[in-house]
Amino acid sequence: MAATPPVRRKPSFGALALILLAVSWIGVVILAPLALVFVEALRKGLATYPEALADPDCQAAIALTCQVALIAVPLNACFGLAAAWCVTRFEFVGKTLILSLIDLPFSMSPVISGLVWVLVFGANGWFGPQLDRFGISLVFNVSGIVLATLLVTFPFVARELIPLMQQQGAEEEAAAVTLGAGGFDVFFRVSLPKIAWALLYGVLLCNARAMGEFGAVSVISGHVRGLTNTVPLHVEVLYNDYNFAAAFAVASLLAGLALVTLAAKSLLERRFAMEHTPHG
Repeated sequence: MAATPPVRRKPSFGALALILLAVSWIGVVILAPLALVFVEALRKGLATYPEALADPDCQAAIALTCQVALIAVPLNACFGLAAAWCVTRFEFVGKTLILSLIDLPFSMSPVISGLVWVLVFGANGWFGPQLDRFGISLVFNVSGIVLATLLVTFPFVARELIPLMQQQGAEEEAAAVTLGAGGFDVFFRVSLPKIAWALLYGVLLCNARAMGEFGAVSVISGHVRGLTNTVPLHVEVLYNDYNFAAAFAVASLLAGLALVTLAAKSLLERRFAMEHTPHG
């Protein structure tokens, strides 16, 4: 028997008012500031971009941002996948606590996310003096920036995978094991294909946050131009130097990253929906 299509009704005056209010609020809070970034970046023409990008400090900031993302995102992707697998496939004491800890960075101030590493590994921190004896420094350098970024982006992949894996259940994995499949075969041939798009979605969000993080990185970087300044920190430097055109030009790169992330997110969601829509 064919499913009855939902009855479509024209929105009432109250519904239209709420829609208009929501769209207006989005325009004021999100679209207007985003558009302003591009307007200011292009105020002096496209020549602003080559000039801003030719700056060695800018090139170093872009390289460092990409380096940090290339380290932090795969690590958190592996952790998120492992955490989602453990939480959704096993029952154990402390499961609720682990879920709460995964969500903790969402409620933690980014400044605190950077400060905790200074308190732990700084010169006057818990382990800083001990590490210093061996010539190891984990703050005010690339290592510290990676640690801060790891903490801030910690939940993104896990939180995309956990609800999906809970919804899918483990029946197919159990059937594969019954048929004699090994652990790796079950994971790569049964589990991973079902969550591939959600995993890519989580990685995408994790990468966008890693490349755009300011607060945590600002605390632990040391603000050394050309060495520990990421792209967001370089924007701050340019703005404080009253080089507004270059500041907005570099900032528009981050805004462009946000737009690309949004487009890729929509594409992944559409692809995921197509693969999980029943055909008949």
